[in-house]
Amino acid sequence: MDTDLRRYLADLVGAARDVLGDDLVAAYAAGSVALGAYQAGRSDVDVALVCADALADGRKRELVARLRHEALPCPARGLELVVYRWEAARSGTPEPGFEVELNTGARMPFRVTWSGAERPAADGRFWYGLDRSILHSGGLVLAGPPAAETFTDLAPADLRRLLMDALTWWLALPTPPGDAPAAGAEEAVLGAGRCVVRCHDGVWLSKVAAGRRLIDRGHPDGALIERSIAARHGGPPPNGDAARAFQRGVLDDLRAML
Repeated sequence: MDTDLRRYLADLVGAARDVLGDDLVAAYAAGSVALGAYQAGRSDVDVALVCADALADGRKRELVARLRHEALPCPARGLELVVYRWEAARSGTPEPGFEVELNTGARMPFRVTWSGAERPAADGRFWYGLDRSILHSGGLVLAGPPAAETFTDLAPADLRRLLMDALTWWLALPTPPGDAPAAGAEEAVLGAGRCVVRCHDGVWLSKVAAGRRLIDRGHPDGALIERSIAARHGGPPPNGDAARAFQRGVLDDLRAML
């Protein structure tokens, strides 16, 4: 972790503690930071805060005001922050279950959602259970106990359902048809590949590490996965049709596991 990011995370936890006081139970880095795959200039910073009790609206607004990019500049593409009650973190629920969510950054649209119940289904309600599963397996502690003691993993059936929801959501996004390279197609391929590894091996890896594992095993779409990994470092992305076909294949595999 580079010095700027380390300092930012420490400042974020300090600002959150100023607002929440003793109600701040724990703080964790998730996503690419936790999985050792953070790329400066490309990655987001994913952070989960855990509070003792439900937050009043005023404290939610104060927390957002203190942590938004204009008040605490994020050195990455942006910050994706989610706050959970301890009870929700321990529940293992597949529901969003959060107190407040904040997206903010120099290259990220500002967005606040004030409760899990307000999260629109069209924007995907699957993210949070999957993120808590990743946190359970390898969240990076910024404050508090080990993440596995704070977050309960999903039941296997709930995990597969959320992964299927995620793939269905991705497949519904518009993608240019044909053989032309499609922006974002590499993330579609690598995200689907990570689903395969999680379901078959029982571990969460970074998208690139999961892709490498599939290539090493001789996956029939190894060339597509390799191109998707190269696209993360400036190479041309795969075309949209190929990415969608790969996602549909993974979705069919998950359905067969039910």
